[in-house]
Amino acid sequence: MTTSRATEPITANDEAIRGALNDAFLPALLPALAQATGDFALLRHDLRPPAAAPGMVQGGMSEEQQSAVRDVAFDALKVLRDGGVNAKQRPIEDDVRRIFKWMTSSPASDDYIPLLVEEAATAGQDPRAPTWHAGDEPGLSVAIIGAGMSGILAGIRLKQAGVPFVILEKNADVGGTWFENTYPGARVDVQSAFYSYSFAQKIDWPNSFSTQDVLLDYFRDCAEEQGIREQIRFNTEVASATFDEDACTWSLRLRSSAGVEEVIEAQAVISAVGQLNRPKLPDIAGRETFSGPSFHSAQWDHSIDLAGKRVAVIGTGASAVQFVPEIAEQVAELKVFQRTPAWFVPVPNYRDATPAGLEWLFLHVPHFMHWYRFWVFWTSTEGLLPASIVDEDWQSEGSSISAANDQVRQLFTMALNAQYEDRPDVLEKVLPTYPPAAKRFLLDNGTWPAALKRDNVELITDGIKQITRDGVVTEDGRLIGTDVIIYGTGFHASQFLMPMDIVGRDGIVLKEQWAGDARAYLGITVPNFPNLFMLYGPNTNIVVNGSIIFFSECEVQYVMGCLRMLVKDGRRAMDCKQVVHDAYNERIDEANLQRVWGASDVNSWYKNEFGRVSQNWPFNLIDYWKQTREPDPSDYVFL
Repeated sequence: MTTSRATEPITANDEAIRGALNDAFLPALLPALAQATGDFALLRHDLRPPAAAPGMVQGGMSEEQQSAVRDVAFDALKVLRDGGVNAKQRPIEDDVRRIFKWMTSSPASDDYIPLLVEEAATAGQDPRAPTWHAGDEPGLSVAIIGAGMSGILAGIRLKQAGVPFVILEKNADVGGTWFENTYPGARVDVQSAFYSYSFAQKIDWPNSFSTQDVLLDYFRDCAEEQGIREQIRFNTEVASATFDEDACTWSLRLRSSAGVEEVIEAQAVISAVGQLNRPKLPDIAGRETFSGPSFHSAQWDHSIDLAGKRVAVIGTGASAVQFVPEIAEQVAELKVFQRTPAWFVPVPNYRDATPAGLEWLFLHVPHFMHWYRFWVFWTSTEGLLPASIVDEDWQSEGSSISAANDQVRQLFTMALNAQYEDRPDVLEKVLPTYPPAAKRFLLDNGTWPAALKRDNVELITDGIKQITRDGVVTEDGRLIGTDVIIYGTGFHASQFLMPMDIVGRDGIVLKEQWAGDARAYLGITVPNFPNLFMLYGPNTNIVVNGSIIFFSECEVQYVMGCLRMLVKDGRRAMDCKQVVHDAYNERIDEANLQRVWGASDVNSWYKNEFGRVSQNWPFNLIDYWKQTREPDPSDYVFL
C-alpha cells in the first residue's frame, strides 16, 4: 500500500465500465470526469444533486437522474479510454467554482474558495505546504513530542521548511492511536477519504471506514515516503520540559524504554500527544483484587484466549461497540455493563469493503477521489452542528434542545426501535433519554444490536458496587462470576499533556496554572509558556462535523506561521498574551454552553472535573480554518 498511487489508464471494455458505474458515487464522479476531460458541459443543470447533505443516497438524486448521470459518465469514460481528451490547463480556482456550484447548488463565497482549493488538492499538489524556508538561521530547532497523526504532519511541514527537528515517540513505531489500539474490530468513524492528509490522498482505500491495521500502514507509509522516519527517536518518553528564559530554549528530560535518562534542548516544542492517549481505569472498589486476567481495551492483551471464557466488559463507548461484536461469538458468556446508552448513527456500509466498481473508478478516473473527499468534507462542514445549538424557547423535559435536535432524536429512535423490535427488554436499556450529540455519537451497521441479542450476551445496567476475586458485584448484590474483565472505559481526555511536567517562565508549572481546567489560545498556545505549541489541545475536538486531521492541518499551519515570524524577525521566542487568551476562551465557553454537550447534564468525557467543556470546538470548520491561517503578531509578546 502506498499513499501516492497514480490513476491507471482505462483498458476495460464497455460492459466492464457499465458494471463499475453501478457502484459509482455519482455526485463526485461527474465533476471528476468534467475536470479530467475538460468538458464542463457534463455538469448539466438537470443532473445536479439536490441535497449536499450527509447520509443522502447519491446526494438525493432521483432514479431518473442517476440513470442519466451513468449514461453521461459512460460516454466520458469511453473518451478517456480511447484517448480523445485534449483538456486545457485552467486555474484550479475556476474548476473549483464551477464544480462547487454544481455539487452544492450554490455559488462559493470568496471566503470559501481558498479553503475549497486546499481540500480539493489534486494529485501532486500541496497547497498547505509552507512557502518559506528557514535557510541557515542559527539556533532554530524543534522537538516534537509524539509520532502519531499530528506529530508526523508537523515533521513533514518542518522538513519542507528546512527547520531542524526531532520527533520523540514513547512507542516502538509511529501511528499513535492506531499503533496502540489493536483491539478486535478497531476502526475509524470518519470516512477514509477524509481521515487522511490533504496532500496524501490514497485512491485505493480497501474500506469506506478504515480498520486499525490499514490506518497504521497509511501513517507508516507517510512517514517513510516523506522522509521523516529517520528523525524519530522511538522508545523515548518525555518526562519533563523546562523553559530557560535567558537562553529562550526548552530543556527536555528524556527517558528511554530501558530507563536511561538524558537532556536535549530545542528552541520550540510541539506537543502532539493527543487527547485520547492515556487509558482510564474506573474507580471501582476491589478492582485490583480480581484473580483473573483484566486489561483496558487500549492495551489489549492478545495472549489471553477468550474462547469459551466468561467475559465481563465494563463500558459501552466507542471501543466496546467495536470489539464486543467481535468477541461475542467466541466467548461462553459475555456480560456487558452499561452506565449510559449511546445514540447511534446508522451507517449501513460502516464495516463493508469498498465496492469493486467504486474501487475501479477511484483507480482509473483522475480527480475522482479528490472530489469524493471534497463531498465528504463539504457535507460535514456543518454536519449536525445546527441540530446541536440550544433553542432557549424549546420545551422538551431534557430529551432534546431544539426542533432540529428533536428531529434527529426521532430519526435515531426509529432506527433503534426497528433494530430491537423483537427484544423490547433490550430496547428499554439502550434507548437514551438525553439529547442527541450531548455525548459522542457512535456508528454502527447493525452488528451491535445483533451482539446484544445473542443468547450468550447480557446487557447489565445496574450499577457496579465492587469487584471481587471472582467477578463483578452489582449494586443490588448480584455476583457476576467471570474469568476475564475488559475495561472499555475511555481515556484521561481532559488531562492534557499528562504525565509530563511542563515548566514555563518564572518557574510556572503548567498543570498548576491549569489546575485541572486546561485552556489554550486556539487550542495551541498558553501564556507563560513561550514557543510551546499544542496540537489537538483544549477545545479542538470536533463532535458532529469534520475530521480531526483537518484540524491538525490547520493547527500545524498556524504553528509554522509562528516559526516563520521568529525566523523572519530574528526573534527567539513568543509568548501568548494573557488578555488575548482569556478573551478567546470566554468566547469558546459561551458558545459551548449554547451547544447540547454543554447544556446537557449527562456524563461525558467532553467535560472536565469542573463540568466545563474543555474538549470541544463549538463552531464550524471554516471558522477554525480562518483563525489559524496566519498568526497575528499582536497576539504575542516577543522575547
